Amino acid sequence: MTASTARELSVTTEDAAATRDLAALLATVARRGDLVLLHGELGAGKTQFAKGFGVGLGVTATINSPSFVLMAEYVGRLPLFHLDLFRLAGPADVIDGGLLDERRAEGVTIVEWAERLGRVKAEARLDVVIDWLADARRSIRLRATDPSYDRYIEALG
Repeated sequence: MTASTARELSVTTEDAAATRDLAALLATVARRGDLVLLHGELGAGKTQFAKGFGVGLGVTATINSPSFVLMAEYVGRLPLFHLDLFRLAGPADVIDGGLLDERRAEGVTIVEWAERLGRVKAEARLDVVIDWLADARRSIRLRATDPSYDRYIEALG
């Protein structure tokens, strides 16, 4: 699918709590097999987004960045698979590590440092680009790459 057919929306959050609230709202429309790719510099708010998404799925465990374990699994309305690819060199490490496997079909997968996936990305996904503006404010751009992900854009009105 070309970028011209993807639906996009940009929002600004004022602080980490607002970023978590936004993600929690988005999680209410999540479905089995969804893939959410998080992009942004170190400290942009990717983990805050993942924490909020988990809350929206009903996860009660504390969600932290899985930088050293690479993937954490959480129980909620749907299973949440939270990957952090920061320490990986590229797509081969992701594949060789078995991080994208058939379990993903049972829940929602959120990937921090998604650019490390290279071309190993599902065509249908939600791309979330988080940019730090000033103070605690963040610009968050959502891009649905397939009509099946439009519900995320629509969830924000």
